[in-house]
Amino acid sequence: MICPHPVIEMHESNWQRGVYALTDATLLPDDDTLLTAAEGALRGGLALLQYRDKSSDEAHRYRQAAALAGLCREFATPLIINDDVALAARLGVGVHLGQQDAAVAGARERLGPGVLVGATCHGSLELAARARRAGASYLAFGRFFASRTKPGAPPAELSLLGEAARFGLPRVAIGGIDGDRAARAVAAGADLVAVVHAVFGAGAAASEAAVRELRQRAGFTS
Repeated sequence: MICPHPVIEMHESNWQRGVYALTDATLLPDDDTLLTAAEGALRGGLALLQYRDKSSDEAHRYRQAAALAGLCREFATPLIINDDVALAARLGVGVHLGQQDAAVAGARERLGPGVLVGATCHGSLELAARARRAGASYLAFGRFFASRTKPGAPPAELSLLGEAARFGLPRVAIGGIDGDRAARAVAAGADLVAVVHAVFGAGAAASEAAVRELRQRAGFTS
């Protein structure tokens, strides 16, 4: 499939370490708030930005995702679409998927080798191994702490991050991450820390400062 937007292939050093922010439709309820918050977070030095909106309004999701894709191109930061390979293909951006390795393999085949495909692995090294074989670009583990976004997600131990080094892919820590917890996750082996409320929970105008603080406290400033 030919994408209407050019695919941007990212060099590894541009995204493999740092703060990974996930948007939230409740915290960022309209286009202006979403784009203001996202631009601030990008200015703060995000490694990755994920657009997460579970609504069934495809036109709404395309409009917002296309606007975010434009912003991310300005900052040379990859945009990841949550759980929608078709939208990712349409925009020429990456995708994050759940734990089905067939979905990861299908996304890799459809999007091509130069696009990021992330995989949720919860607390399972077996899921991580399968995702790696299927073509994942990074492996997301957690939740490591109590999460307001997904309070029912299965818990995981921080030691898992060190064990997952065997796969040779960037390891993402997710679940209740704030400044202190980000530092703990990085010390345990995380390459990226995925956050929602820690960046977008204090309002759109605060996102830039929130990212800068997270980067500093997690040791991502070098």
